[in-house]
Amino acid sequence: MSIINTVNDDDATGDVAAFYADDREHYGYVPTRTRIMAVNPEALTAFEDLTKAIASQLGVRNYRLVTLAAAGALNSDECRLAHGSMARKIMDDAQIERVARDFHDAGLTDAEVAMMEFAEKVCGDSAAMTDADSQVLRDHGFSDRDIVDITLAAAVRNYYSRALQALAVPLDVPPALPEALRTALVSAG
Repeated sequence: MSIINTVNDDDATGDVAAFYADDREHYGYVPTRTRIMAVNPEALTAFEDLTKAIASQLGVRNYRLVTLAAAGALNSDECRLAHGSMARKIMDDAQIERVARDFHDAGLTDAEVAMMEFAEKVCGDSAAMTDADSQVLRDHGFSDRDIVDITLAAAVRNYYSRALQALAVPLDVPPALPEALRTALVSAG
């Protein structure tokens, strides 16, 4: 349980009230991660703007796959649950479970697997990465823009996941998430 004091729903105003309303609309509730990160609404706005700028160019499916790989490499159950839940708009539960357990054996394209492996490296030991890592993505048809966006998506997940972990944000399980999918997302990371 985080020691951070957050704004109650009834006391939320301005950007904080808007974050809470957006989450209620999208998730049906306000996750603890939003409540804690909204303590600095300017930073949360900047983070959301950055992720939108990356995802809009990379594409929703690629963004979700990169995020799931990065969150797994970071052992971030919170981010795996959140993005696994959001991936339900573009993939069925069975495929998300397969991706969560082992994306190498999930029926993904070779390019998607290479992209996820790259994201794991970004969150594992980015200092050891070389042009050879980027070349693998290029060999799978990714443009320079794609490579930069894949890198940014993984790096942004690194930032957010580590902040949630450092602030001891408790795990929120999306209420509509089936048990089998929840188990795959939290046990595979």
